[in-house]
Amino acid sequence: MNRKRLLNRFIKYVKVHTTACDGVDCYPSSAGQWKLGKLLVTELCEIGLCDVEQDEHGLVWATLPANIDREVPVVAFNSHLDTSPETSGENVQPQIIHNYSGTDLVLPGDTSQVIRVADNPELESQHGNTLITTDGTTLLGGDAKAGVAVIMELAAYLIEHPQIEHGVIRILFTCDEEIGHGVDYVDLDKLKATVAYTLDGQGANEVDIETFSADLATVTVRGTNIHPAIAKNRMVNAIRAAGAFAAALPRATLSPETTDGRCGFLHPYLVEGGVAEVTLKILLRDFDTSALVGQAELLHSLAAEITSQFPSTNISVDVTKQYRNMAEGLAKEPRAVAYAEEAHQRLGRTCRRSIVRGGTDGSQFTERGLPTPNLSTGQHNPHSPLEWASLDEMVQASEVLIELVQIWAKP
Repeated sequence: MNRKRLLNRFIKYVKVHTTACDGVDCYPSSAGQWKLGKLLVTELCEIGLCDVEQDEHGLVWATLPANIDREVPVVAFNSHLDTSPETSGENVQPQIIHNYSGTDLVLPGDTSQVIRVADNPELESQHGNTLITTDGTTLLGGDAKAGVAVIMELAAYLIEHPQIEHGVIRILFTCDEEIGHGVDYVDLDKLKATVAYTLDGQGANEVDIETFSADLATVTVRGTNIHPAIAKNRMVNAIRAAGAFAAALPRATLSPETTDGRCGFLHPYLVEGGVAEVTLKILLRDFDTSALVGQAELLHSLAAEITSQFPSTNISVDVTKQYRNMAEGLAKEPRAVAYAEEAHQRLGRTCRRSIVRGGTDGSQFTERGLPTPNLSTGQHNPHSPLEWASLDEMVQASEVLIELVQIWAKP
């Protein structure tokens, strides 16, 4: 792999402001995703790929033709262009740390932000490696721009090394994955892939074979606004009722702060509004899809309870489907995971099957019939100003893809 080129691509990509914007009426939801997509189109053409385009929805497509004459499955690789709206992605200032010494990392833009070894035990395996952080005032965007950079390096490397046998490889970069709309405009008939891999995983040497099943609840609390000077017995403050609703959500259980492993949660992540109306957005998550029904019922029950405490309010709960656990769909194409494991084995690495307490575009691809496990890309602490990435793990991810395409091309 060309480490310098891979690093330079990653640094270039994270500097493009591509934060997704929930609730807007355009797709993609931010102009920066168009900008990054156009940049990738230029680079893909320079590398020498075919069928390169940025379509009317901002999705970037490209094809690397097969260099063998036998029929083998078409493999697709995917990452998304957007970053999470939970932390600012504007004016990202990447910090490159060569030959990491094993110490805590104080971030220069906000010295209260410290990437501590005690909180990041995976740093113990990074001694001597090259790490990338931000200055502490924004996220980094390794989720999923590390994956974008890895896929781009794969394409360049295969063009430069035509002796590596592979079938048709399809590349697809999607938009607005972070707000649940990554595959809204993906035409799988156009992709024409037998199997796909999302490059959106943390760390190294992991194959994500399960994701959460996910719904989104929008809770709307409506009150009555009037000038506070004449508000007695007339004002109904939606903020107070919404606060009571939020306070009644489970905290000791069913919250991200108190769960791990296979335990699901309810996660209120956005509150907007005023006296007349307040909107809360709540993530419903569990590996067992049927458990989402119980979570929704709990929210409806709380709405009735809070309405009884604030009888002049109106509280509605609207639950929409987001994505589903990919495990069942992957079972229909066992080669998808088995070949990813074999790619690691060829490199002398121990591969771990893992579950991800979140989702990827692969969750929806798999649900729609395209088996799509998720692979590691060297990103850590996503959605946080304490996010960091390992160049060495990104190189490892590129090496896995090189082996993977050869395995799918074997007779």
